[in-house]
Amino acid sequence: MEDIIILSIIFGSGALISLTAILTGHNRSKLKLQIKMLEKETELEQLRIEGYAMETEKMRMELEHSKQYLLESRKQ
Repeated sequence: MEDIIILSIIFGSGALISLTAILTGHNRSKLKLQIKMLEKETELEQLRIEGYAMETEKMRMELEHSKQYLLESRKQ
């Protein structure tokens, strides 16, 4: 009887250790995917900011050009 209890404890411990390893591996891979996703989101946000800055600069230059055109047209 004691042998059965000891064997049950040994096999139960082995199953628990295996299950813990599986869950830990799953959590690690899940975290790695989340990190990759955040890196991609950061990269996309940086590209969006760069595009916004370029568009703002383009609009500033167009505005300056329009101001110069208006000043020149008033002088004539």
